[in-house]
Amino acid sequence: MKTSSIIIALLVLNLNAFSQAMISGKVTDKEKNPIENASVYLYKNSNKISVQKTDATGLYAFKNLKPGTYNLFANADHYQKALLQSAVLGTNSTLTLHFVLKAETTIVELDAETETKKDKKEKSSHVCLEAMSNDRSVNTVACGGISRQSYTGYDYNQIQHNTESYDYIEENNFKTAYDNPLSTFSIDVDRASYSNVRRFIRNNQAPPKDAVRVEEMINYFDYDYPQPENGHPFSINTEMSTCPWNENHELLMIGLKGKETQDTEIPASNIVFLIDVSGSMQSPNKLPLLKKSFNILVEKLRPEDRVAIVVYAGSAGAVLESTPGDEKLKISEVLDRLSAGGSTAGGAGINLAYKIAKENYNPNLNKRVI
Repeated sequence: MKTSSIIIALLVLNLNAFSQAMISGKVTDKEKNPIENASVYLYKNSNKISVQKTDATGLYAFKNLKPGTYNLFANADHYQKALLQSAVLGTNSTLTLHFVLKAETTIVELDAETETKKDKKEKSSHVCLEAMSNDRSVNTVACGGISRQSYTGYDYNQIQHNTESYDYIEENNFKTAYDNPLSTFSIDVDRASYSNVRRFIRNNQAPPKDAVRVEEMINYFDYDYPQPENGHPFSINTEMSTCPWNENHELLMIGLKGKETQDTEIPASNIVFLIDVSGSMQSPNKLPLLKKSFNILVEKLRPEDRVAIVVYAGSAGAVLESTPGDEKLKISEVLDRLSAGGSTAGGAGINLAYKIAKENYNPNLNKRVI
């Protein structure tokens, strides 16, 4: 198994600006159709700060907010009002709140005395919201007017939810090298955006703009850079050109090529797969995708590698004892039998996974709980 890393950095002598705190999200109906021109009200300390209308895709965003506790209301013509209380926003954090509005219904009743029909609007309100701050300061869920906060989630079988959201990508401001002489970039390779964008396109959807991270799109591809020499851990490859959007600027590209490691040089591995099989993992891009990915990893195992599998839903359990890597069929059969359902007992699963890893401890092996 060869491992290599390619890092591409595009620099315009620019440092990342600190983004301001913000609250954004989407307003949809029960069928997940966006609601255009819905009103979203932002309150703090009982004072209305702002109100926004959603765009054609149901999106709204309150930017440049100060840390604190906010209340948000959302309503639209022919829909019932939604309420979320006590949304906590941390410093420089982004909070995503999705509103699901239930349409007002007309109930036809028969007046027992006059035997005439009369209409009345349904009075009960319904809203299912999830808010997850990127600094983990709050996880608020409200449904049917009842709000609660936790760090462990909720019963996904009972509440409609949409947890897929993306941090807002804000355009960096230009900074001169004279005032800001230092800049950094990560040497970790992240290629997730390309696969994510491809998923949206295959589903005939336009990806959200904040899901497209330029550096991850560039890093998805291999560039055939030369291997490092003279004992260096990576080679440095640079190109400079006129900046296409501003001819007064120069655009510098820096590519790093990490040293490739041969299979024979990699120590054997002791791996424990810790897999969430609760009800929240039912959708095709969760447990089914995870099983497919782990099966790809299994195909790369060597006889000296070992794998155990721990699952958790309502409770945790070991479904595969520590098994040699050449028993690929046995490992794959266990993976393929996994199905999602039930609540989440993540703490118990983590404890059991580390217990099994410790029982099979070998100081000469790579030890991983995945």
